[in-house]
Amino acid sequence: MKPFVRGDVEGFFAFGLDSMLALLLISTLLLGFLGFDPELVFTRVLPGAAVSLIIGNGVYFYQALKLAREEGRDDVCAIPYGISTLTLIVYVFLVMFPTQQEALSLGMDKPDADRLAWHTGLIACIVSGAIEFLGAFVVHYIRRVTPQVVMLVAVAGTGIAFLSMDYMIRSFAIPLIGMPALALVSIFYFSGARPRLGIPGGFVVLAMGTLLAWTLHFLDVVHVVPGSPLNTEYIGLHLPMPEIFALWGSLSSAVKFLPIIVPLGFVFLVGSLQNIEAAAAAGDAYRPRPLLLTNGLGSLGAACMGSPFPTSIFLGHPGYKRIGARAGYSMINAVVWTLVCLTGTLTFFTWLIPVEAIMAIIVWIGVVVCAQNFQISEKRHIPAVIVGLLPAIAAFGGLVLKHGLAVGSAHSGINLFDAELEAMYATSRSFYVDGLFALGQGYIFSSMLWAGIIYYIIERRFHVAALWSAIGALLSLAGFIHSYEYLAGDIIGVLQFDWTPWASGYALMTVLLLVAPYLVIFVDDSSALVAEGVADDSRGDDP
Repeated sequence: MKPFVRGDVEGFFAFGLDSMLALLLISTLLLGFLGFDPELVFTRVLPGAAVSLIIGNGVYFYQALKLAREEGRDDVCAIPYGISTLTLIVYVFLVMFPTQQEALSLGMDKPDADRLAWHTGLIACIVSGAIEFLGAFVVHYIRRVTPQVVMLVAVAGTGIAFLSMDYMIRSFAIPLIGMPALALVSIFYFSGARPRLGIPGGFVVLAMGTLLAWTLHFLDVVHVVPGSPLNTEYIGLHLPMPEIFALWGSLSSAVKFLPIIVPLGFVFLVGSLQNIEAAAAAGDAYRPRPLLLTNGLGSLGAACMGSPFPTSIFLGHPGYKRIGARAGYSMINAVVWTLVCLTGTLTFFTWLIPVEAIMAIIVWIGVVVCAQNFQISEKRHIPAVIVGLLPAIAAFGGLVLKHGLAVGSAHSGINLFDAELEAMYATSRSFYVDGLFALGQGYIFSSMLWAGIIYYIIERRFHVAALWSAIGALLSLAGFIHSYEYLAGDIIGVLQFDWTPWASGYALMTVLLLVAPYLVIFVDDSSALVAEGVADDSRGDDP
């Protein structure tokens, strides 16, 4: 297989836009939300992120060529890799922001509080990278005993909820840009059509969205551009410098976030394995350990050199492969965005290109990833897939509700993140937010659990389903799933050993599944329909 083919350009514009979105969010959140000094962002954080891009994309480029040689194929697609938007949002809002605010409340100067928040994020990234690296040696055992549809269901849920649904909503918030972009993405990626003159479809989407945004801006209709102010003083070569030796003084601040960081590390590990499974389902069966080790090294390298954001094996491999991407798109992505991170030129992108111009491509990636789970599933297993999607949908619903609570708290001056919220919703709206938060907490694990339980019930292997339910009890007991607590401005998971109501529920389910084979009889599906008096129209009108 050639290192670079024409489809790699199309793949770069599809995947590179996702990478660009992550960098745009880093700039927006660190400069705007946290108020970091631009010098810290452009000379320390972004060069550190470049280190992770070089490590991961370089190795995955090589792994794709190696797999192609071993199997004698020319259609191997490299694993997509980079900084996940979900990851960086979690680290900013659940680790760095609380650290910064606590430091400010204790009287620390803003620059010192920012530095402490940055260092706490770096330590969190190191812990996450270590979990991903060490987990590479044991995670294959998980793969061996888990059906493929179960491995992929949390990825499908993430795709449909946190990618497609989230960015579909944002597209309809700015319909004059979002809806035409959705139309173009549908034409190019769902129908298989290509623009004339060999222009990559992703570039057409980006160009049209940006042009529309600026046109509407000058017509005084919609104002999503220009973005962040230009920081031209930081344009130049900024090489990454080690920061790990300066972290010791911040360890005490980071310890309190271990209940958040440790579960997230395992979530990223399992999520990466699921995305490798998605690649295998699309025809590229990589050996997981080298990929997971590289992913862990990427996060460790980033943290040691100044970036607080772990790297991830991305969703979307089937979609990139479908549009012709092979190995080269990974290397192009590394080179382009590494140069942007090292030279301070990201400021031009954040000023010129609105996020709204590229959201439709992310919607498409989420849909493709979710659809893949249905495509590889046997028809009788589809109910397991659907049940497995529900925790991810609940997690997204919980996120929407928390945004509403945050806005209400800011406007009213009253902290609405209170346990009394549950009773008020239950009595006045007949809506049980406690169930919403519980189902969504740790959704990557609970998606797999419930898909596994239903999968083996469908297979009539109740004892195996009972084992999955018992695992659910243990995870709930440890706080990996369902447990949560209210903070001043958020609702987060609680990693602690405690016998929760959900652990009791799983224990009761386990007992029921163990005794079920002795209490039921199995009937053929068609016999069951006849017994219920349901006619099978597919057999025609013959008596």
